[in-house]
Amino acid sequence: MLKISGATSITLNVNEEDREVIVRPSDTLLFTLRKGLGLTGAKPGCENGDCGSCTVLVDDWPIKSCLMLTVEAIGKRIVTVEGLKDAPIQRAFVERFGFQCGYCTSGFLMVCHALSKIHPDADDTVIQDWLQSNICRCTGYQEIEEAIKSILGEKI
Repeated sequence: MLKISGATSITLNVNEEDREVIVRPSDTLLFTLRKGLGLTGAKPGCENGDCGSCTVLVDDWPIKSCLMLTVEAIGKRIVTVEGLKDAPIQRAFVERFGFQCGYCTSGFLMVCHALSKIHPDADDTVIQDWLQSNICRCTGYQEIEEAIKSILGEKI
């Protein structure tokens, strides 16, 4: 690690690529992804963990990147919406109209992608539990639920 005027150079594995970035100890993962690495898919909504717009996957689990310090992500695999690479959930969101304005969409995509991998046989209760972690202010959740249900059980 290289120290530069209170900041440290670290390496993060983001979207299957090792990326070097300079961070301060107080930088959140959301800040580093957006400002340090130019990955703007994770959105700064509430910035206190309520809305889920900043959700990314860390070691395959959805994490609100506004609540995680960047230094906590060292040695972990981070996947942002930019790293989904045409995942089935992306197609399902388009086909099932699972978005409105789009601000919350990347967070929902990440949660739904993780859900489909971790619980491919999820029932309505599990789906609703997982979707509670994110907020959409433009639409109901019916289309999002339809999108996730349409891909459950698919090989990913």
